[in-house]
Amino acid sequence: MAAFPNLNSDSGLKKLDEHLLTRSYITGYQASKDDITVFTALAKPPSSQYVNASRWYNHIDALLRISGVSAEGSGVVVEGSAPVAEEAVATPPAADSKDAADEEDDDDVDLFGEETEEEKKAAEERAASVKASTKKKESGKSSVLIDIKPWDDETDMKKLEEAVRSIQMEGLFWGASKLVPVGYGIKKLQIMCTIVDDLVSVDTMIEEQLTVEPINEFVQSCDIVAFNKI
Repeated sequence: MAAFPNLNSDSGLKKLDEHLLTRSYITGYQASKDDITVFTALAKPPSSQYVNASRWYNHIDALLRISGVSAEGSGVVVEGSAPVAEEAVATPPAADSKDAADEEDDDDVDLFGEETEEEKKAAEERAASVKASTKKKESGKSSVLIDIKPWDDETDMKKLEEAVRSIQMEGLFWGASKLVPVGYGIKKLQIMCTIVDDLVSVDTMIEEQLTVEPINEFVQSCDIVAFNKI
């Protein structure tokens, strides 16, 4: 069981930042109620001084806005924080698109005559907005482990990782990483990321961003080691 001091103090934030140095989540390999316990114990987002804690906070915040997190967890204790209720971590129910569409139709009924072209266009735009919102809530997520190999043993692996993490796009969240020896003094970067399936294609990201200029100055090749639905 993980335990943290008051997370609204410098010492508490420092311990959280160190804990997340080699982890994507508080416990386990996917977001759980343990992450929510810590998330709700923070009075405000960690500053950029705590880079790992800040990255984790933004990731959990995004997951909660998309579709919630798992109710499972190994257990975590935060001083001065109340336990998180199960309702706080359950996946929110999807909007009933039929009811929403019916409400929109009721709003668009002209009791005194036929709809104008402007009214019809506005109704179509509202219906499309409801459909897009429902689709976003139903988007799945995946956890991906990627091997990134340098050109040789003289490649600056710190700059390589910085170049990889510089790739930012909607639905992409970089996680923990480590260097793994492959022989002859060469090490590869093994890095985790979480993606929203409808927004990010890992194959396309590798072909169009990870192996092209300027990142290919450091990267020789990339391989997907594991791809798991969350």
